[in-house]
Amino acid sequence: MYYKYWGLEKPPFDNVPDTTMYAECHASMESAIAETLFAIEEGGECISVIIGDVGLGKTMSIRMIIDSLNQEKYKIALITNPSTTFVQLMREIIGQLTGKLCEEKKKANLLEMFNKLLFETVDEGKKVLVFIDEANVISPSNLENLRLLTNMQDDQRNLFTMVLAGQLELARRLEHPKFSNLFQRIGTYNKIEKIQSEDLVKAYVETRLRLAGGKRNIFTDDAFGVLWKYSEYGVPRLINKIGKLSLKAGETNGFDVINGEVVRQIGERFQKTTGPAMQKRMPRKKPKGEMPPEEIAEMEYVRNEAITDQDSEQVVSGADTLNPAVTAFPQGDKVFKKEEIPDNGEKIESFPKKSDTKERVVSHGKNGLIKAEDLAEAKIGDYRVMIKLPPELLREAHSSTPEHRMKLAGIMAAQALKENPQLTKSLSIDPVSIWGEIRDIVLRKIG
Repeated sequence: MYYKYWGLEKPPFDNVPDTTMYAECHASMESAIAETLFAIEEGGECISVIIGDVGLGKTMSIRMIIDSLNQEKYKIALITNPSTTFVQLMREIIGQLTGKLCEEKKKANLLEMFNKLLFETVDEGKKVLVFIDEANVISPSNLENLRLLTNMQDDQRNLFTMVLAGQLELARRLEHPKFSNLFQRIGTYNKIEKIQSEDLVKAYVETRLRLAGGKRNIFTDDAFGVLWKYSEYGVPRLINKIGKLSLKAGETNGFDVINGEVVRQIGERFQKTTGPAMQKRMPRKKPKGEMPPEEIAEMEYVRNEAITDQDSEQVVSGADTLNPAVTAFPQGDKVFKKEEIPDNGEKIESFPKKSDTKERVVSHGKNGLIKAEDLAEAKIGDYRVMIKLPPELLREAHSSTPEHRMKLAGIMAAQALKENPQLTKSLSIDPVSIWGEIRDIVLRKIG
């Protein structure tokens, strides 16, 4: 596993609410946890609210609160999908509190059962707690029904506390005049913000690495500013994703540390694959130069899906500087038209159909002639892929290790796929196998 390469005992950046990986450097989260615990344990409040944008740690906060409680004093229900009818919601709450499947279908009976359960719990010397995560998806009518539950109390105290955690839509709804009756019943109202500085991001990363068993510095000092920037200035979920991908890239490439350049390459790719223009149902066609070569090389893991919570396998240092000219031509009897080669301003002139005439390929670009020995040719289905090998890349390949030559060949194969989407346009074609075939051909050429 990639984390063992770094001397870690477990993954340090998995985006799961693992309370053993909690890092005490996120001030607004710490405040939300502390005030909610006060509302439950001392304040006797009926409603506590936690607001936060996507990826800031609302679910982790709920888990931390639950883990911090004396479990012998409470009966707890945790609802993670409240986008149901009120009847279904109450059945789930009652089922969790009693440990038995609730099959009642009438709202009135469910309310009576819940009220009875509250008093039975008090008689046991305990208190009922209801946590609702993703509360922003609760319908307005269900939100009003939940408010009415708070009327179930005796003369001296509230019989239960309900904790609502949700995105900013929840705040807008609660603060609407229509819900003023509900808002007035909120005992604590907290908003989780981003991690506020590069230094705190550094503390967050190093704390999680230490909690995962790390005993040395893995990220260099210049990495934290880059990480803060590409995590949209302190979003924990994005810090975790970029940190995880960076560790995997370092393991793949045999790095001793993760520096700012590695984080930058990961961060740039991550921004593009999660940007608002990326549609799951119909991915847009990316402009030339937008998709990094290493992203295509990792299609074994992401296939045709946008990267979300998957680990990526390979990021090659220097990918931005190695941009081999690639073009593919259908094979046949005709002479093909002039084609632009991306990014370097050169042109390949007419191509006869026979591959043994490739030495006739010339360029009138500013960099002079393209020699046959500077080209790698791959035949993929009905296409010939001609890859120009930059002289500086050839020099680097000839003086490097076999492992590094393999990485260089992988970059060029990925570039070939990026510039020629027609090679993998059929759904029956495995892009990874095509990438591997081109990589092996280039490897033989540069080796």
